[in-house]
Amino acid sequence: MKRQIAIPLVFGVIGTAVLISLGMWQVQRLAEKEAGLAEIDRRIADAPVSLPDTPTESDHKYLAVTASGAFLTPELHVLVGAKDLGAGYRLIQPFETQGRRILVDRGFIDLDAKDATRPLGTAQVTGNLHWPDEVDSYTPAPDLQRDIWFARDVPAMAEALETEPVLLVVRQETPQSVSGLTPLPVDSTNVPNDHLQYAITWFSLALIWAGMTSYFVWRTGRTARAAKGKTT
Repeated sequence: MKRQIAIPLVFGVIGTAVLISLGMWQVQRLAEKEAGLAEIDRRIADAPVSLPDTPTESDHKYLAVTASGAFLTPELHVLVGAKDLGAGYRLIQPFETQGRRILVDRGFIDLDAKDATRPLGTAQVTGNLHWPDEVDSYTPAPDLQRDIWFARDVPAMAEALETEPVLLVVRQETPQSVSGLTPLPVDSTNVPNDHLQYAITWFSLALIWAGMTSYFVWRTGRTARAAKGKTT
């Protein structure tokens, strides 16, 4: 009987220990991710600086910047759903500043405003540099005939508008010359942080594994004792 109990007990203890260690690792990752999100929030809210000469994603993602210049044509329209606003488009335009052309995400417009004529002119824009990770194998290619994009693909948009592959997401625009335009500034809410759910899952599995092991050991012992009683 000891052998019948010992083997499943060893597997049960080892399995429970492994699952608990995975849960503890996710708790550690949660702390690291929360620290990273706090750093992102701090960087987003920093006092804006001038546009760097050669911005890169690794060094300048979320950097708060301000730039003065002029909006140009043509526009790009990225289909999006925004909380409290519904379905619409992100309005992406070329922006010329100090002899450079960059991409500017001016914000949200309604579906029926896509083809409206918008005034051009000079402006000062303040926001954050961003390299959105929105394109995957399931993302449809842009519908160029209807001028609808389905993700902010910075390199592709830059090629289409003949700008640097640099995207400034507007937080504030002065003057605000487009009616019905709502800025959708960068924030950390879309940065995935599922480590708490993962930790709960691993700890729950550890509890289930330990419970099943305890039940199996108890049932095996009970069966063995009953069988021994019948033979005596």
